[in-house]
Amino acid sequence: MLLRPLLQPDMAWLDQPNARRIAGSALAATLGLAAYGFSVGFWRSPLMGVYVAIKMPLLIACTLACNGLLNGLLGALLGSGLGFRQSWLALLTAFAQAALILGSLSPVTFFLAWNAPPPDSAQAVTAHSAYLIAHTVLIAFAGVVSNLHLHRLLAGRAPSRLVARGTLFAWLAGNAFLGAQFSWILRPFFGSPGLVVEFLRDQPMRGNFYQAVWSTLDVLTGGNAVPAAVVLALLLSLFFLPLVLKRTPHPIRHESH
Repeated sequence: MLLRPLLQPDMAWLDQPNARRIAGSALAATLGLAAYGFSVGFWRSPLMGVYVAIKMPLLIACTLACNGLLNGLLGALLGSGLGFRQSWLALLTAFAQAALILGSLSPVTFFLAWNAPPPDSAQAVTAHSAYLIAHTVLIAFAGVVSNLHLHRLLAGRAPSRLVARGTLFAWLAGNAFLGAQFSWILRPFFGSPGLVVEFLRDQPMRGNFYQAVWSTLDVLTGGNAVPAAVVLALLLSLFFLPLVLKRTPHPIRHESH
């Protein structure tokens, strides 16, 4: 059975990136994200749940399809020890693990949506905000767990943990950059109470995720988006730089005689 080795892959998992493993991982990711996506959109309406059940797997598929070549090149340039198919399987495995975690939580999130104040109630705005926060925490949790497993797989194949860590950060940066824009194009996911239910917003290609974030930051800081962005970048660098520069001894592989 593929489910257990997918959730707890050993160091040999990437040695055979065959069609069965790739198809099984893709199927697990699709089913898990579809189940979770339905529970996400269900609060706005059952139709919205169906839309999000389609769009969440589509978001991951678009991100992986467009970034597959880049991730393979980054892995090769950074010396990860992985080929293109192995890099693709490693990332697909991480997405599938996150999807299975979220899919397992979908009964809980479904009943959360079922019992929340409806979108046409006086408490709709508060319920929507709480709903966003709850799902943000759950998605972040699934992402952290899956990337810890991905780092373990990379550390088992790369010549050093520094290379494994650098490869992971490079992959995450590329996927986050492109995935954020795809999420903007495929919006809405949660469904705002005051807007109509639709698969895509009018003119989905208009604007971009980063422009929207910048405009929001500018409003929140009273027109001081530039200094706020500089401070945020410094804080992030202070957090991530020690992780990148820290040299952790790589476990010695003993040859069997």
